[in-house]
Formats: sequence, C-alpha cells, structure tokens
Amino acid sequence: MIERIFVEEGIKKVRMNEYFRTELERAGYGGMDIKRTPMGTQITVNVEKPGMIIGKDGRRIKKLTNDVIQKQELDNPQIDVQPIGVPELNAQLMANRLAKLIERGWHFRRAGRSTLQRIMDRGALGCEIIMSGKLKGPRGRMEKMVNGYIKHCGSIAEEIVDKGYAIAKKKAGVIGVRVWIVHPDSKVPDAFRMKVVNKEVEKEEEEKKKEGEGKGIEEEKESKE
Repeated sequence: MIERIFVEEGIKKVRMNEYFRTELERAGYGGMDIKRTPMGTQITVNVEKPGMIIGKDGRRIKKLTNDVIQKQELDNPQIDVQPIGVPELNAQLMANRLAKLIERGWHFRRAGRSTLQRIMDRGALGCEIIMSGKLKGPRGRMEKMVNGYIKHCGSIAEEIVDKGYAIAKKKAGVIGVRVWIVHPDSKVPDAFRMKVVNKEVEKEEEEKKKEGEGKGIEEEKESKE
C-alpha cells in the first residue's frame, strides 16, 4: 500500500514536470520542487523569465494553477515562481537548451561541447553530459562528455549534483539529453589543500619571534628596576 502511494506520487511529479516543460519553454523552464504543507501543496517553479509566467494581473499564473488542479489532482496547489540567478548553472535549463540545439540541426558533438564549455566557464566544479539515441546512423548509441569533478552515487551525489533531463525530437528518432552539474559553492567531501612549506620563511619568522620575546623580557626587567 505504501509503495503504491510513492509510485503514484512519483508519476504525478513526472507528469507535472512534463507539463511545465512544455508550457513554460519560452520562459526558460529550469525545474520545479514540490513540498507538502498543512495549507496544501507548494510548487516552486524555477524559470529564467518570471514575468512571462506571472503575466498581466497574474492571469497566466492563475491559468497554470487551474490546469494543475484539473490535471494533477493536487490538494490546494500554490505556484511560487523563482528566477534563475545563473542560467548556465541550472542543469534542467541547460538540458533543454542542448536538446533545442540538436533539434535545430547542430551536430551533437558540437552542441554538447559548446554547452559543456559554457557551464564550466561560469565556475562549475564539474559537469557531465550524456546524449543517447540515434545520434548517427540507424543504430542507437551514447556519447558522454565530462569535465571537472562529478559524483555518481551516494548521498553526496544527491546533495551536490544538480540533474536535468530533456528530449530532442529528430526525424530519425528521439535523443535523450542528460546534464549533471556540480555548483561552484558545493562542499566536496574529498577535497584537500596542500600547504607549501618554505624553510627560509619559517626560519625568519622564528628569529623575529625570538627577538620579540627577548625585547619583552628586557622591558619587564626595566619596569621592575
């Protein structure tokens, strides 16, 4: 019974994500988050252009809320729109953009490398891009691009890796696009720093310390006399 509830909730979340991805494509959809509250269901939508969602007198966001009520059957849904600070560091947004580049006719390697470079140029600690499907020829294949630090499993991967997924529709078939990003301010558990020791500098510091201690002793003797 409990497993069935979790499955149903997961299906609702996937359907809602697909709905927002289609409806808010022009506004730069960058993912969503759902939280249950005593007052209802809080839906936080991250977009690049919040003004396009709110609309004049809040008409657009009211329409979205009504559509969610009719399609998703959630308890008193409340949509909160949040702007995306740095678009290049939002995995869902970059996955959508990469899928659009492929649909427009860009070669998948060129589109993937361009997207990867843009993400890393904005200070990301790491990025991984995977494209799979009929990339070249009738048979399906996978192309993987990685730069910097990335984590694939464990609780750390869930905490520091931002994940996005999109689909590019081509005549030959669909191409799945997956983008993983580790943000610049992420706390990497296995990171370390090396302290370079300069013996000459340490020797000078020790001599200065001894001189300071000697002067302090002389001043104390003079004050006693």
